[in-house]
Amino acid sequence: MDQDLKLHGSWPSPYSLRVIWALKLKGLSYEYIEEDLANKSDFLLKYNPIFKKIPVLVHNGKPICESIVILEYLEQIFPNQYPLLPSDPYERAVARFWVNYFEQKSVSLWMIFRAKGEEQERAVKDSLKMLKTIEEYAFKNQNNIFFIGEKIGIVDIAFGWICHWLKIIEDVGGVKMLEENSLPNLQDWMRKFKDVPLIKESLPDQQKMFLPFKLTREMLIAP
Repeated sequence: MDQDLKLHGSWPSPYSLRVIWALKLKGLSYEYIEEDLANKSDFLLKYNPIFKKIPVLVHNGKPICESIVILEYLEQIFPNQYPLLPSDPYERAVARFWVNYFEQKSVSLWMIFRAKGEEQERAVKDSLKMLKTIEEYAFKNQNNIFFIGEKIGIVDIAFGWICHWLKIIEDVGGVKMLEENSLPNLQDWMRKFKDVPLIKESLPDQQKMFLPFKLTREMLIAP
């Protein structure tokens, strides 16, 4: 099958990294195109004219937008190259449930970054509720290394950015979400996920991310 794959992304974006992780896990060759989101390219505006956002995967000239949609697309087109979803229909449904849950609820994490005062306090409360729900319900099988089993899957990829970006949100937002001994299952998973060589080598430098995130927050919360 033709594998003419181009990924338009941005280095600090966890959503771009989701797609990069999936492409690397599946062993797919691709061209990466770094987008300047302050000066979006004509290609990005052409390929995603509705939202004008990254990531955009272009496969044989056809664009696919939104990171989770891209993951599902890659799974359908390349199902035998490191499957991201379980083969069992029920387990696939469970995986999709948790991906959908996180997509809906993780908005509160970004609100910590974007808000201040009472609005930020509500976002912290909502985020902690989400993380506690994941801790209580998503790790029922203590024998699993990752969410579904022994290998990284679509749920790990969807959740994965919190293992690295949560600290940036905490530091820039001036809050503390996770104490050392809180949510032990979630924190254990975060360490294991981040220690996988393919994941670790692709994570952007947190110190390099801090300033642009800080400047963006200052602009967002300015009167």
